[in-house]
Parts: sequence; structure tokens; C-alpha cells
Amino acid sequence: MSSILTSSTPLRPGSTLGIVGGGQLGRMIALAAANYGLKVHVFAPEADSPAFDVSAARTIAAYDDVAALTRFAASVDVVTYEFENIPAAAAEALAAKAPLHPNASALATTQDRLTEKTFITGLGIETAPFRAVDTAEDLTRALAEIGRPAVLKTRRFGYDGKGQRMIRAEGDLDAAAILAEFGGAPCILEGFVPFEAEVSVVAARGIDGSFAAYEPCANEHRNHILAVTRVPAPGLAPQTEAAALGMARRIAEALDYVGVLAVEMFLVPQADGPARVVVNEIAPRVHNSGHWTIEGAVTSQFAQHVRAVSGWPLGGTARTGGLAVTMHNLIGAEADDWSRLLAEGGAHLHLYGKGEARPGRKMGHVTRLLPNV
Repeated sequence: MSSILTSSTPLRPGSTLGIVGGGQLGRMIALAAANYGLKVHVFAPEADSPAFDVSAARTIAAYDDVAALTRFAASVDVVTYEFENIPAAAAEALAAKAPLHPNASALATTQDRLTEKTFITGLGIETAPFRAVDTAEDLTRALAEIGRPAVLKTRRFGYDGKGQRMIRAEGDLDAAAILAEFGGAPCILEGFVPFEAEVSVVAARGIDGSFAAYEPCANEHRNHILAVTRVPAPGLAPQTEAAALGMARRIAEALDYVGVLAVEMFLVPQADGPARVVVNEIAPRVHNSGHWTIEGAVTSQFAQHVRAVSGWPLGGTARTGGLAVTMHNLIGAEADDWSRLLAEGGAHLHLYGKGEARPGRKMGHVTRLLPNV
């Protein structure tokens, strides 16, 4: 099917979108695609993947099963993905059979924290100070250069606070013992950023180079997991907002990116002016902090992603009716409150179809639109 298309050929309704990954992000992409008359084929290793519930076709196979990936890509018109930890060989196998958006280079850049931060600073955009750490000697030297407190992270595969450890200013330092906690995985040490708020910019870039961004949203984390997103971001100065949007655009263009991405940022207070923007990391996909857009924006981030990877015009990003928006994640047993939330006027409930409500597991979210006072 995909052999008749090039990466710049717009899809037609009735075409098939392939999604690698079957979690809640894939599920919401699939729902958005259905509204545009597209069919969806999901590739995931777990038989109970939430996205399978809303897809026309499924492939259950490992992400390193090149033969299965090749068959999957040959059966669809374009491929996208809902998470960034796809093996490089898998991305290459997919791109050989169908247009892959975002591209394999963007994936490789953003799935390694050291590569990603080197890329960002190469654009002249500020990040936390960082050093590569592979040995205890590396860690000791990096801490001497960066100082404490600092955060030691695995270079790959960490999310929601996993794969990282705070190294505080006080106390004795046993570099070998700290590094042993990471089991020999390559790491990166990042200096602590004295931020006043965390924001993210969710944006999209089309195949034709068009760009559209949602206004920055403020994010509140609990136990390293996103708990609440607020739009507009409280107290955000116009100059700071313009700087954040400009950074997101420069990053997307430098990656030759197609699709939706999120750029997570710290706002650092300044004595003589508006907050300074420091980029934390890039998520090369639709993002939890963009869930508010389903009801809260003219075009949801999921519909926007479908438009971008399909070669279609990007949609509007303004807030619906100019209303303020809050999005609360339902984590673990919080989703058991679904009945009360359904009875709450104005609450928009989304449940992800996951079976077990484990602590720390994102089970759904609820969005509320409020007067912008």
C-alpha cells in the first residue's frame, strides 16, 4: 500500500495510519484519525494495549522484530509513533517501507539525553549544565565542575522520574556507590536549575514546513509525575512566552520535524526582568501536557498530529472561546472516582481503558474549561 506514496504525498480519507505503540497516546491519536476518515493499524507487543480497542488492525510483536515491523509498515500509508524509545533498527525498518514521521534522525536525537542536550545547546538555546558520566571518576569530576545539588540520569529510557537520582549539596559522596544504582547504564549529570515554574510548549510542524504552536502551559508535578496542567500559564510575561515559542520553533526546524512535539522548559526568575527560559527536554510526540487541547483548543494535539503526518494543513491552536483550562491526570486509584466526575457539570472525563490501576500509573484525565479571570 505504502509504495505508491512519497513522504510528501498527502493522505486521502480512507488511507491507513500506522502507529507504533499501543498506550493512551496511541489510543487518542487513533480516535482523532477516525474523525478524519482514516483507518489505523497499531503495532505493540502487549495484547491488552489500550489503542487496540479503537484500531482497525493490530500487530502484536516486539519492537525489535524487524520482520514484523517490515510487514506492518508495508500495510500502511504512513507511520508515526507514540513514544520515543523505539530501537534505531526498528525506525530504519519502518522508514524503508513507508514514510516515517517524525523522522528517524529526530528520534535518535531525542531518545538520548546527552545527544539531545548537545543538539539544543548547539542551537544557542540554554539548558542546565551537563556532563557525560560513564565511570565513578567521570561523576566525581562532573560534580566538581557543575557543583551540587545536581541530578544524575540515565541517558536513555527514563521517564516520570524513573532512571534518575538527586545528588544533594550536603553529605558525603560515594561516586562508585551512586553510579552502581544505575547498573552500568550510560548516564548524564545535570546541574540543578533554580526554577520558579515548569512550562511546556506543544507545537506542530507540517511536511511543508508550516508551524503552529499552542500557548505555553504551566505544569505541576507530584512524585515526578505530571499532575496538573494549566492554560494560560499563570504570570507568564509576553517576552517570556515569545522566547519559549521561538525556541520550540527553532528546535522543530533544526530537526526537520513533522508532527507534534513538546518542549519542556524551566522558568528561572531574574531580578531585573522577566523569567529566563531554560530548556529541559524534548518529547518527539504528542504529550501529556497537551491533553487539555482536546476540549480546550480549536484543534486538539492529536488531530494536529494526524494532520501533520498526513500532509494536511495544520489546524488552529487558539483556546476554545478564550476560556482558561485545567487538566488533571487521574493516577492510580484516582480513576475510581469516575462516577463522581461524570456527574460534575463541565468536567470532561477521559479513561484510557487500562486494566489495573497501579500506583503511579496514568489511568485517565479530566479537563475543565473555566472563565479566564
